[in-house]
Amino acid sequence: MSARRRVPVIRLAAVVLLLALAVWTVVVEPRWVASRVEPLSHAQWQAPPGLKVAMAGDWHLSTRSLWRVTSTDRAARIVDDINAAQPDVILLPGDFLAGSGDDEALSIEDMAAVLGRLKAPQGVYAVLGNHDWWHDGPRTAKALLAQGIHVLENDAVRLPGHALWVVGIGDHSTGHSQPDKALAGVPQGAATLIMMHDPFSFATMPRTQGLVVAAHTHGGQIRVPGYGALVVPGAAPREWAYGWIAHKGKRMYVTSGLGVSILPVRFNMRPEWVMFQ
Repeated sequence: MSARRRVPVIRLAAVVLLLALAVWTVVVEPRWVASRVEPLSHAQWQAPPGLKVAMAGDWHLSTRSLWRVTSTDRAARIVDDINAAQPDVILLPGDFLAGSGDDEALSIEDMAAVLGRLKAPQGVYAVLGNHDWWHDGPRTAKALLAQGIHVLENDAVRLPGHALWVVGIGDHSTGHSQPDKALAGVPQGAATLIMMHDPFSFATMPRTQGLVVAAHTHGGQIRVPGYGALVVPGAAPREWAYGWIAHKGKRMYVTSGLGVSILPVRFNMRPEWVMFQ
């Protein structure tokens, strides 16, 4: 093939590749939910035998599912999948609605009704994210509580039947993070399941025994091989965008979440919910 003929072929191939990439990042990957399994115990802490802890953050429920991805039907299917896995405890680290109080989001009560179908014998626990505060923090907490979901804003409760505490740290990006207050009622040396929305609170929280989880970053939504997340919201380092994070003898898992924000794209960063067991 002559050089003159090769140029149109190369251009056509480039166009096809770009179209395929656009379809993948906008249509396929944002809706391709992973159900990951991660270890609950680690070298410094042994979890109660058989305990299963599910975590699902950044739902971003919306009436504009083509743009924001997570419709009520889609969320209901994820709820069914989590329930089918039979977790003992469920942690919901915030951002339940998309947007900031505009027409694209469901009502707070409709959102809570969908998530209220989550079931776990040891309870379902939540903290509020920045989007929840932008909509209406107190109303969101009230709606979730009415559905049987325990909202822990800088608070802690003992897990029924275990010497294990569930701790919720408030959202850093909206000025609600108080790690010391959240852990104040936990006995010295007690094991904990700690959740927060913005992972930056991990930098200032005391060292604890147990599991620490966070959301908010969406893993950057786009992860470039060899570089990582392009953009990470909030004050957390870019290296804290996703997965297991180690810092000053502590470890935390940051989830990629279920929904999207700003743009309806994901690349090399699937949405997920996680089972720690």
